Amino acid sequence: MKFRIMYLEDKSKGLNGPARIGRVRFSKTGETLYYGGRTFEALRNSGLKANFSDTETGQPFWIAKARKAGDDRLYKGAGEPPVIDDDVREEYWRDVRGMPDPAAG
Repeated sequence: MKFRIMYLEDKSKGLNGPARIGRVRFSKTGETLYYGGRTFEALRNSGLKANFSDTETGQPFWIAKARKAGDDRLYKGAGEPPVIDDDVREEYWRDVRGMPDPAAG
């Protein structure tokens, strides 16, 4: 299984839902993702502003590679900043953003 730091945005409450940065595990095909005890399957031609759905709840999500510039939201500048999982915080700032964690002081 392949792991990557990804951006996950819950679209079930609207276009600018709560978002997280975390370590996501991929299936061999990449059509199924695993994060936080949840399973997500790729959506195709859904008409939603989402690319994955939670297999248990059906909730739509936008899941994408975390970006170096930090502009991860589908709609730039909308919504609250994403919550960064503690287990990836240092790696995210160092390897994805290329800078020290501003919260580390």
